[in-house]
Amino acid sequence: MKCDCPAGALLALGLSASAAAAAECGPDRLGTARVVAVGTQGGLEVGLKTYPRTIPLTDHEVILTFDDGPDAANTPKVLDALKEECVRATFFDIGRNAEGLPQLARREVLDGHTVAFHTWSHPQPTLRYLSGGDAAARADILRGMIAVEKAAYGRDVSGSKPKDLKPEAPFFRYPGFADTPELNAWLAANDVGVFGVDLWASDWIKMTPDEELKLVMERLEKNGRKGMLLMHDNHPWTAAMVPMLMKRLKDEGYKVVHMTGGGSGSGPTAPAPLGWTSETERVIGALKPRLEKAAGKTVDGPIPVKPAPTE
Repeated sequence: MKCDCPAGALLALGLSASAAAAAECGPDRLGTARVVAVGTQGGLEVGLKTYPRTIPLTDHEVILTFDDGPDAANTPKVLDALKEECVRATFFDIGRNAEGLPQLARREVLDGHTVAFHTWSHPQPTLRYLSGGDAAARADILRGMIAVEKAAYGRDVSGSKPKDLKPEAPFFRYPGFADTPELNAWLAANDVGVFGVDLWASDWIKMTPDEELKLVMERLEKNGRKGMLLMHDNHPWTAAMVPMLMKRLKDEGYKVVHMTGGGSGSGPTAPAPLGWTSETERVIGALKPRLEKAAGKTVDGPIPVKPAPTE
Protein backbone atom coordinates (compact mmCIF):
# COMPACT_ATOMS: atom_id res chain seq x y z
CA MET A 1 0.00 0.00 0.00
CA LYS A 2 1.44 3.35 -1.01
CA CYS A 3 1.17 6.14 1.53
CA ASP A 4 2.45 9.69 1.27
CA CYS A 5 1.00 10.51 4.68
CA PRO A 6 2.56 13.20 6.87
CA ALA A 7 4.66 11.79 9.69
CA GLY A 8 2.08 12.60 12.35
CA ALA A 9 -0.71 10.89 10.42
CA LEU A 10 1.46 7.85 9.77
CA LEU A 11 2.44 7.54 13.42
CA ALA A 12 -1.14 8.01 14.57
CA LEU A 13 -2.22 5.30 12.15
CA GLY A 14 0.51 3.04 13.52
CA LEU A 15 -0.55 3.68 17.11
CA SER A 16 -4.19 2.99 16.37
CA ALA A 17 -3.30 -0.18 14.49
CA SER A 18 -1.11 -1.31 17.39
CA ALA A 19 -3.90 -0.60 19.88
CA ALA A 20 -6.35 -2.60 17.79
CA ALA A 21 -3.90 -5.49 17.56
CA ALA A 22 -3.28 -5.39 21.31
CA ALA A 23 -7.02 -5.62 21.93
CA GLU A 24 -7.12 -8.83 19.89
CA CYS A 25 -4.31 -10.46 21.88
CA GLY A 26 -5.43 -13.06 24.35
CA PRO A 27 -3.64 -15.08 27.03
CA ASP A 28 -2.68 -17.68 24.45
CA ARG A 29 -0.29 -15.20 22.77
CA LEU A 30 3.23 -14.41 23.91
CA GLY A 31 2.49 -10.67 23.74
CA THR A 32 4.62 -7.70 24.74
CA ALA A 33 4.85 -7.54 28.52
CA ARG A 34 6.10 -3.98 28.89
CA VAL A 35 7.52 -1.02 26.97
CA VAL A 36 10.59 0.94 28.04
CA ALA A 37 11.11 4.48 26.71
CA VAL A 38 14.86 4.91 26.25
CA GLY A 39 16.48 8.33 26.54
CA THR A 40 19.54 9.20 24.48
CA GLN A 41 20.25 12.80 25.54
CA GLY A 42 24.00 13.28 25.60
CA GLY A 43 24.50 9.81 24.18
CA LEU A 44 24.03 6.24 25.29
CA GLU A 45 26.09 3.07 24.85
CA VAL A 46 24.42 -0.22 25.78
CA GLY A 47 24.76 -3.93 25.05
CA LEU A 48 27.06 -6.20 27.04
CA LYS A 49 28.83 -7.75 24.05
CA THR A 50 30.47 -4.34 23.50
CA TYR A 51 29.74 -1.97 26.40
CA PRO A 52 29.74 -2.30 30.20
CA ARG A 53 26.08 -1.24 30.52
CA THR A 54 22.78 -2.47 29.10
CA ILE A 55 19.01 -1.94 29.28
CA PRO A 56 17.86 -3.30 32.66
CA LEU A 57 15.84 -6.51 32.49
CA THR A 58 14.57 -8.90 35.11
CA ASP A 59 14.64 -12.70 35.06
CA HIS A 60 13.06 -14.16 31.89
CA GLU A 61 12.79 -10.81 30.09
CA VAL A 62 14.08 -10.48 26.54
CA ILE A 63 14.36 -7.63 24.01
CA LEU A 64 14.17 -8.71 20.36
CA THR A 65 16.15 -6.79 17.73
CA PHE A 66 16.74 -7.40 14.03
CA ASP A 67 19.42 -6.02 11.70
CA ASP A 68 20.04 -5.68 7.95
CA GLY A 69 16.48 -5.43 6.62
CA PRO A 70 14.13 -4.83 5.20
CA ASP A 71 14.36 -7.83 2.89
CA ALA A 72 11.62 -8.58 0.36
CA ALA A 73 11.61 -12.34 0.89
CA ASN A 74 12.23 -12.72 4.61
CA THR A 75 11.16 -9.60 6.52
CA PRO A 76 7.43 -10.20 5.81
CA LYS A 77 7.74 -13.69 7.31
CA VAL A 78 9.39 -12.27 10.44
CA LEU A 79 6.71 -9.57 10.72
CA ASP A 80 3.93 -12.14 10.28
CA ALA A 81 5.38 -14.31 13.07
CA LEU A 82 5.69 -11.35 15.45
CA LYS A 83 2.19 -10.12 14.63
CA GLU A 84 0.71 -13.56 15.22
CA GLU A 85 2.05 -13.47 18.80
CA CYS A 86 1.44 -9.72 19.41
CA VAL A 87 5.17 -9.18 19.91
CA ARG A 88 7.00 -5.93 19.21
CA ALA A 89 10.67 -5.63 18.30
CA THR A 90 13.26 -3.11 17.18
CA PHE A 91 14.46 -3.17 13.56
CA PHE A 92 17.82 -1.58 12.75
CA ASP A 93 17.28 -0.96 9.03
CA ILE A 94 19.91 -0.39 6.37
CA GLY A 95 19.08 2.89 4.63
CA ARG A 96 19.32 1.72 1.04
CA ASN A 97 17.18 -1.33 1.84
CA ALA A 98 14.50 0.85 3.43
CA GLU A 99 14.61 3.25 0.48
CA GLY A 100 14.20 0.33 -1.92
CA LEU A 101 11.38 -1.30 0.09
CA PRO A 102 9.54 1.58 1.79
CA GLN A 103 6.32 -0.44 2.08
CA LEU A 104 8.11 -2.92 4.34
CA ALA A 105 9.80 -0.22 6.42
CA ARG A 106 6.40 1.43 6.89
CA ARG A 107 4.79 -1.89 7.77
CA GLU A 108 7.34 -2.29 10.58
CA VAL A 109 6.11 0.99 12.08
CA LEU A 110 2.44 0.26 11.44
CA ASP A 111 2.80 -3.12 13.16
CA GLY A 112 3.99 -1.30 16.28
CA HIS A 113 7.72 -1.91 16.01
CA THR A 114 10.52 0.58 16.53
CA VAL A 115 12.60 1.28 13.42
CA ALA A 116 16.13 2.56 13.91
CA PHE A 117 19.40 2.94 12.02
CA HIS A 118 22.14 0.64 10.70
CA THR A 119 23.97 2.93 8.19
CA TRP A 120 23.10 3.57 4.55
CA SER A 121 25.19 0.83 2.92
CA HIS A 122 26.37 -1.54 5.70
CA PRO A 123 29.94 -0.90 4.52
CA GLN A 124 32.48 -3.68 4.58
CA PRO A 125 34.90 -4.09 6.26
CA THR A 126 33.00 -2.13 8.97
CA LEU A 127 32.92 1.61 9.62
CA ARG A 128 36.08 1.38 11.72
CA TYR A 129 38.16 0.35 8.71
CA LEU A 130 36.35 2.40 6.05
CA SER A 131 38.88 3.83 3.63
CA GLY A 132 37.45 7.34 3.88
CA GLY A 133 37.82 7.40 7.66
CA ASP A 134 35.38 9.00 10.06
CA ALA A 135 34.19 11.58 7.52
CA ALA A 136 33.01 8.82 5.17
CA ALA A 137 31.50 6.93 8.10
CA ARG A 138 29.55 9.97 9.30
CA ALA A 139 28.22 10.55 5.78
CA ASP A 140 27.07 6.93 5.48
CA ILE A 141 25.38 7.04 8.89
CA LEU A 142 23.58 10.32 8.16
CA ARG A 143 22.42 9.22 4.72
CA GLY A 144 21.04 6.03 6.22
CA MET A 145 19.16 7.93 8.91
CA ILE A 146 17.55 10.24 6.35
CA ALA A 147 16.49 7.29 4.19
CA VAL A 148 15.00 5.32 7.09
CA GLU A 149 13.11 8.32 8.50
CA LYS A 150 11.49 8.85 5.11
CA ALA A 151 10.74 5.21 4.32
CA ALA A 152 9.57 4.07 7.74
CA TYR A 153 8.05 7.19 9.29
CA GLY A 154 7.10 9.21 6.21
CA ARG A 155 9.32 12.11 7.31
CA ASP A 156 11.15 13.95 4.53
CA VAL A 157 14.04 15.26 6.61
CA SER A 158 17.45 16.70 5.88
CA GLY A 159 20.34 18.17 7.79
CA SER A 160 24.08 18.25 8.18
CA LYS A 161 24.06 16.24 11.41
CA PRO A 162 21.77 13.67 13.07
CA LYS A 163 20.36 16.13 15.63
CA ASP A 164 18.91 18.20 12.75
CA LEU A 165 16.70 15.24 11.80
CA LYS A 166 14.96 14.87 15.18
CA PRO A 167 14.58 11.14 14.56
CA GLU A 168 11.63 9.22 15.94
CA ALA A 169 13.92 6.61 17.52
CA PRO A 170 17.49 7.98 17.79
CA PHE A 171 19.03 4.50 18.05
CA PHE A 172 22.06 3.41 16.00
CA ARG A 173 23.83 0.07 15.68
CA TYR A 174 27.25 -0.31 14.07
CA PRO A 175 27.74 -2.99 11.41
CA GLY A 176 29.87 -5.60 13.10
CA PHE A 177 29.66 -3.52 16.31
CA ALA A 178 32.94 -1.92 15.20
CA ASP A 179 32.68 1.55 16.72
CA THR A 180 35.33 4.26 17.12
CA PRO A 181 35.72 6.77 19.96
CA GLU A 182 35.35 9.63 17.49
CA LEU A 183 32.10 8.32 16.00
CA ASN A 184 30.70 7.55 19.44
CA ALA A 185 31.47 11.11 20.53
CA TRP A 186 29.81 12.51 17.39
CA LEU A 187 26.68 10.41 17.93
CA ALA A 188 26.56 11.38 21.63
CA ALA A 189 26.82 15.07 20.72
CA ASN A 190 23.79 14.51 18.48
CA ASP A 191 21.76 12.70 21.16
CA VAL A 192 21.90 9.38 19.32
CA GLY A 193 22.20 6.19 21.35
CA VAL A 194 24.56 3.40 20.33
CA PHE A 195 23.07 -0.07 20.69
CA GLY A 196 25.18 -3.14 20.92
CA VAL A 197 23.55 -6.34 22.11
CA ASP A 198 23.69 -8.75 25.05
CA LEU A 199 23.62 -11.94 22.99
CA TRP A 200 23.52 -12.80 19.34
CA ALA A 201 22.02 -15.63 17.32
CA SER A 202 25.14 -15.85 15.11
CA ASP A 203 22.73 -16.12 12.19
CA TRP A 204 25.23 -14.52 9.84
CA ILE A 205 26.40 -18.15 9.72
CA LYS A 206 24.18 -20.45 7.67
CA MET A 207 22.37 -22.99 9.83
CA THR A 208 19.06 -24.78 10.13
CA PRO A 209 16.21 -23.11 12.04
CA ASP A 210 16.47 -25.87 14.69
CA GLU A 211 20.19 -25.21 15.14
CA GLU A 212 19.58 -21.50 15.48
CA LEU A 213 16.79 -21.95 18.02
CA LYS A 214 18.98 -24.27 20.11
CA LEU A 215 21.81 -21.73 20.01
CA VAL A 216 19.56 -18.82 21.04
CA MET A 217 17.96 -20.67 23.96
CA GLU A 218 21.32 -21.93 25.23
CA ARG A 219 22.75 -18.42 25.10
CA LEU A 220 19.73 -16.95 26.87
CA GLU A 221 20.22 -19.48 29.65
CA LYS A 222 23.94 -18.71 29.85
CA ASN A 223 23.19 -14.98 30.02
CA GLY A 224 21.01 -15.44 33.10
CA ARG A 225 17.75 -16.06 31.23
CA LYS A 226 17.50 -12.47 30.01
CA GLY A 227 19.00 -10.06 27.52
CA MET A 228 18.81 -8.05 24.32
CA LEU A 229 18.97 -10.49 21.40
CA LEU A 230 20.25 -9.82 17.87
CA MET A 231 18.86 -11.61 14.83
CA HIS A 232 18.86 -10.74 11.12
CA ASP A 233 15.58 -10.48 9.22
CA ASN A 234 17.29 -10.92 5.84
CA HIS A 235 18.14 -14.62 6.36
CA PRO A 236 15.68 -17.42 5.47
CA TRP A 237 16.83 -19.65 8.35
CA THR A 238 16.04 -16.88 10.83
CA ALA A 239 12.67 -16.15 9.21
CA ALA A 240 11.81 -19.84 9.61
CA MET A 241 13.12 -19.90 13.20
CA VAL A 242 11.20 -16.89 14.58
CA PRO A 243 7.80 -18.67 14.87
CA MET A 244 9.57 -21.50 16.72
CA LEU A 245 11.25 -18.96 18.99
CA MET A 246 7.90 -17.32 19.83
CA LYS A 247 6.48 -20.67 20.97
CA ARG A 248 9.59 -21.61 22.93
CA LEU A 249 9.73 -18.27 24.74
CA LYS A 250 6.08 -18.58 25.73
CA ASP A 251 6.46 -22.20 26.83
CA GLU A 252 9.43 -21.31 29.04
CA GLY A 253 7.80 -18.28 30.64
CA TYR A 254 9.76 -15.51 28.95
CA LYS A 255 8.37 -11.97 28.67
CA VAL A 256 9.12 -9.62 25.78
CA VAL A 257 10.18 -6.04 26.52
CA HIS A 258 9.91 -3.45 23.75
CA MET A 259 12.12 -0.36 23.39
CA THR A 260 10.91 3.00 22.09
CA GLY A 261 12.49 6.42 21.83
CA GLY A 262 11.32 9.41 23.82
CA GLY A 263 12.74 8.59 27.22
CA SER A 264 14.14 11.36 29.40
CA GLY A 265 17.84 11.77 30.02
CA SER A 266 20.07 8.87 29.06
CA GLY A 267 18.94 5.32 29.69
CA PRO A 268 17.73 3.56 31.81
CA THR A 269 20.81 1.36 32.07
CA ALA A 270 22.19 -1.33 34.33
CA PRO A 271 25.90 -2.11 34.86
CA ALA A 272 27.66 -5.20 33.57
CA PRO A 273 28.45 -8.04 35.97
CA LEU A 274 31.81 -8.05 37.74
CA GLY A 275 34.62 -9.25 35.51
CA TRP A 276 32.99 -7.94 32.33
CA THR A 277 35.11 -7.69 29.18
CA SER A 278 34.18 -6.70 25.61
CA GLU A 279 33.71 -9.78 23.44
CA THR A 280 33.37 -7.47 20.44
CA GLU A 281 36.87 -6.10 20.87
CA ARG A 282 38.28 -9.61 21.26
CA VAL A 283 36.64 -10.69 17.99
CA ILE A 284 37.58 -7.54 16.08
CA GLY A 285 41.13 -7.83 17.38
CA ALA A 286 41.38 -11.36 16.01
CA LEU A 287 39.97 -10.21 12.65
CA LYS A 288 42.02 -6.99 12.50
CA PRO A 289 44.63 -8.19 9.93
CA ARG A 290 41.89 -9.35 7.56
CA LEU A 291 39.84 -6.16 8.07
CA GLU A 292 42.83 -3.91 7.47
CA LYS A 293 43.73 -5.85 4.33
CA ALA A 294 40.17 -5.46 3.05
CA ALA A 295 40.04 -1.72 3.83
CA GLY A 296 39.55 0.29 0.67
CA LYS A 297 37.83 -2.51 -1.19
CA THR A 298 34.14 -2.19 -1.98
CA VAL A 299 32.07 -5.21 -1.00
CA ASP A 300 28.41 -5.26 -1.95
CA GLY A 301 25.68 -7.75 -1.27
CA PRO A 302 25.45 -10.40 1.46
CA ILE A 303 28.52 -11.62 3.29
CA PRO A 304 29.36 -15.28 2.52
CA VAL A 305 28.21 -17.60 5.30
CA LYS A 306 29.88 -20.61 6.90
CA PRO A 307 28.56 -23.84 8.47
CA ALA A 308 26.74 -23.56 11.80
CA PRO A 309 28.89 -23.36 14.94
CA THR A 310 29.09 -26.44 17.13
CA GLU A 311 28.97 -24.57 20.46
